[in-house]
Amino acid sequence: MMESGMPVCNTCGEQVGLTSTGEVFIACHECNYPICQHCFDYDIKKGRNACIRCANPYTNDDTAAGAEDSGNHLPVASHQNASQDSGIHARNISTVSTLDSEYMDESGNPIWKNRVESWKGKKDKKKKAAKKEKKEAEIPAQQQMEENPQSADASEPLSRVFPIPKSQLSPYRAVIIMRLIILAFFFQYRVTHPVDSAFGLWLTSVICEIWFAFSWVLDQFPKWCPVNRETYIDRLSARYEVEGEPSALAAVDFFVSTVDPLKEPPLITANTVLSILAVDYPVDKVSCYVSDDGAAMLTFESLVETSEFARKWVPFCKKFSIEPRAPEFYFSQKIDYLKDKIQPSFVKERRAMKRDYEEYKVRINALVAKAQKTPDEGWTMADGTAWPGNNSRDHPGMIQVFLGNTGAYDIEGNELPRLVYVSREKRPGYQHHKKAGAENALIRVSAVLTNAPYILNLDCDHYVNNSQALREAMCFYMDPQVGRDVCFVQFPQRFDGIDKSDRYANRNTVFFDVNMKGLDGLQGPMYVGTGCVFNRQALYGYGPSNLPALPKKSSSSSSSCSWCCCCCRGKKPAKEKDFAEVYRDAKREDLNAAIFNLREIDSYDEHERSLLISQMSFEKTFGLSSVFIESTMLENGGVAESANPSMLIKEAIHVISCGYEEKTAWGKEIGWIYGSVTEDILTGFKMHCRGWRSLYCMPLRPAFKGSAPINLSDRLHQVLRWALGSVEIFLSRHCPLWYGFGGGRLQCLQRLAYVNTIVYPFTSLPLVAYCTLPAICLITGKFIIPTLSNLASVLFLGLFMSIILTSVLELRWSGVSIEALWRNEQFWVIGGVSAHLFAVFQGFLKMLAGVDTNFTVTSKAADDGDFGDLYIIKWTTVLIPPTTILIMNLVGVVAGFSDALNSGYESWGPLFGKVFFAMWVILHLYPFLKGLMGRQNRTPTIVILWSVLLASVFSLIWVKIDPFVTTNDASTASQSCIAIDC
Repeated sequence: MMESGMPVCNTCGEQVGLTSTGEVFIACHECNYPICQHCFDYDIKKGRNACIRCANPYTNDDTAAGAEDSGNHLPVASHQNASQDSGIHARNISTVSTLDSEYMDESGNPIWKNRVESWKGKKDKKKKAAKKEKKEAEIPAQQQMEENPQSADASEPLSRVFPIPKSQLSPYRAVIIMRLIILAFFFQYRVTHPVDSAFGLWLTSVICEIWFAFSWVLDQFPKWCPVNRETYIDRLSARYEVEGEPSALAAVDFFVSTVDPLKEPPLITANTVLSILAVDYPVDKVSCYVSDDGAAMLTFESLVETSEFARKWVPFCKKFSIEPRAPEFYFSQKIDYLKDKIQPSFVKERRAMKRDYEEYKVRINALVAKAQKTPDEGWTMADGTAWPGNNSRDHPGMIQVFLGNTGAYDIEGNELPRLVYVSREKRPGYQHHKKAGAENALIRVSAVLTNAPYILNLDCDHYVNNSQALREAMCFYMDPQVGRDVCFVQFPQRFDGIDKSDRYANRNTVFFDVNMKGLDGLQGPMYVGTGCVFNRQALYGYGPSNLPALPKKSSSSSSSCSWCCCCCRGKKPAKEKDFAEVYRDAKREDLNAAIFNLREIDSYDEHERSLLISQMSFEKTFGLSSVFIESTMLENGGVAESANPSMLIKEAIHVISCGYEEKTAWGKEIGWIYGSVTEDILTGFKMHCRGWRSLYCMPLRPAFKGSAPINLSDRLHQVLRWALGSVEIFLSRHCPLWYGFGGGRLQCLQRLAYVNTIVYPFTSLPLVAYCTLPAICLITGKFIIPTLSNLASVLFLGLFMSIILTSVLELRWSGVSIEALWRNEQFWVIGGVSAHLFAVFQGFLKMLAGVDTNFTVTSKAADDGDFGDLYIIKWTTVLIPPTTILIMNLVGVVAGFSDALNSGYESWGPLFGKVFFAMWVILHLYPFLKGLMGRQNRTPTIVILWSVLLASVFSLIWVKIDPFVTTNDASTASQSCIAIDC
């Protein structure tokens, strides 16, 4: 125990100790700054001969006394005096009750000292490795190969980047430049040739066209350097899975989030969980955390049934290597399931497994039916106690471990991956931040219980379609040449249950196969909310290994230094800085990186490390949990050594309490970022601003598959939510237009891509105006373009050709079909004049006026059979603008033909230009019209559309010609009638 009254060293936390004469050791006789003999000797050895508090030099007597007593200092104290004021090291001791002291580990040693020791150990390992490499370099290469025949395999990369062939990319870039030049001449002509008779229409069209060109630049240039990647799973297994030894593959924590089991069917969530538990990866390296943000007993009971069924399903999947490993989708496949299955028992076991799954489905569906009506007294569990989550907005945190180290094995006696149910605490008066808050709660729970270095998050309706998806991601992370600065590996989203024609572009093929490939050649793809493997350290706000080293501070200025908990920079007095340093430090504050780069600590000596860490306010960043804070320092994962296994669940409950994030950096600088309904874009953007890069992985067999809304109204409301999130980011401090410029870590084209993600909803304003212009021109008889000269005709023809060539060459290198490109163009117009328009107004009302607007959706009718949801008609206010534009253009076409028939043959030339313009709008809105009218068992919409148009046009022509009138009568009529409407 510490002696009463003995001062404590302000550097290491140990007792100052006594001199050889039995007196308290004093290093500086000017200010009596408490420092122990060991730290004093270390300062002298490093050449620091001045007191770090008063900056007065040590006397010769002090130095001599230090040298005389260098071996007589006291051992490390087992406890720290919590009431001791330690000068510049003083920290506010938390009054919140946790398992351990916020500053001590289980044995009583200061946590920062454990961290310093771990860093020293890492540095020693690096030195030994460097010496070993040096020795191996001295050995001839031929002798090395003889001694270690596997060295060649160990040096082979686990992945490869192969750019698009120049024969495809060079013409593509040339056409882009050509299109830019043509656009410049086009706008020069448009601006210098106004239409005086329709000046307002002309000005509106020019403004819209300039905005469209700007949007095209934002979308096009981030695709300048597309790349492809391939992985080598066999090399990964050969390197990290040696026969007879434990697997050296990194551990992964899966996150699955769900809210309302009545809207997100438990059977779908269960299939996602089963596909995770059966993944082709070492079972001790996989943990699955299911977040139930609705605290529904139905979700809990379905997981109980799922954990029981997993004991049969997981060994069946691994025995016969089936794909996919979600039973609902495996058994519904219309393929030859006997292909490549040579085991004679497969057919028998498959039939038995299908029967077991059908029984399992009956039990799940029975739970769903039971949950349709909530009892007046609330739900009760099997033991008769009330379900803690009966009030979904006011309940304690709940955690239940189903599988893993609990002794639950499969039917063959093998261990199963860990399955954990988590429902964070919710209380009135607290902000819970929806999905982002639930994901952050899972980060903390998993860090306390398993702390895998990598995290894979999935939506509850996205199952693992490729059981080797984790190995695909590890080919990047576990390659030392690639994974050091990778924050996440994003997989493309693929979907089941979409109609063959993909009427509403649900597959987003152009975005996932074109835009994301382009970003992969820059700083990396964006995070899209699911199917993403994260580096846990990146979620904690740490910087990558290539982060520039932080400026060191001199010992003489230590007493006047303060450390920023976000950037960890030493601040010198302003007079000691030149202008460049002041400007650089001010700009670095733009990034607000949560902590610092762990690896750059290696550049500090032991004294500077201890000073740095002891001055860090970890609790202000990560919250009041010593176990969690210590886990954040473990780069390679694993449970903190100071954690008491018997108390981990209690600690996990503590970190999901609703007040845990109060006054911390959660949601601001670390974890999933708050402030937008599209937290995925914001979270990835912050990581890229800190200097991380991401990678795009597209295995031949899609890694994950999910479900998408296929009827028109649901699809538009999904797009509305995405666009609203972009508007929220645009109006926040994280807007890519100005955020993060200071660090210079976000590449220019990468920033351009992020700007495009927040600007695209505003394209709805000029798009609505532009789609309305054809109808106005046809009705009024005016046009936005003057009579074309030969030069103008060439410009218009060149612009159209460059647009077509850009699309064709893009299809060539990306492999996207022309139908997918056309669907994407159609839905760009449909979404732009409906969902995006409402998102802009709703975003401004929400962010500026605090008004949260919701659009109701009412179901009208539905058909049975395959893709029945496609034909559901749900009326909502979002449908009003495109319906209005469509009707206006249809009426405009009829009015235009009527006017041309009345005006004579000279008006037919301008009419074709106007009708072409209107037909462009109608063809782009055709899927929308089909969604309003089309049914499989009725007349096709295209027949109705063309019938109405042609009937109207031919009726007008018939009236004009009037073949039943004789020649004499016609001449008489022509004298008295000069128009159709005489």
